Amino acid sequence: MNKNSSRLRRARKTRARIASQAKPRLCVFRSGKHIYAQVIDDSQGKVLAQASSLEGEVRAQMPRGADVAAAATIGQRVAEKALAVGVKEVAFDRSGYRYHGRVRALADAARDGGLSF
Repeated sequence: MNKNSSRLRRARKTRARIASQAKPRLCVFRSGKHIYAQVIDDSQGKVLAQASSLEGEVRAQMPRGADVAAAATIGQRVAEKALAVGVKEVAFDRSGYRYHGRVRALADAARDGGLSF
């Protein structure tokens, strides 16, 4: 079993636990160059809010999209967008990544931005 398949296995287990909760999930994906966050309503199968380090405003102010500062910015932006559509409480889906570094920075910034999880 390689590193990515282990991460996907952990992600499946996390999503199975989150599925029992009746609230949207804040899903995080990180790559080597960027970080992405989505608020997903699984009951409707729709993305309610999203933010990524590929957005023009973020790229203009951040030289790198794969560091802790960029992750904090994305967490703040996704929280603002989620609150704009009326979502205040979410379940955090870290997609099998360790709660450390960029994932933790994104989660802390989203909490500071007004989301609760």
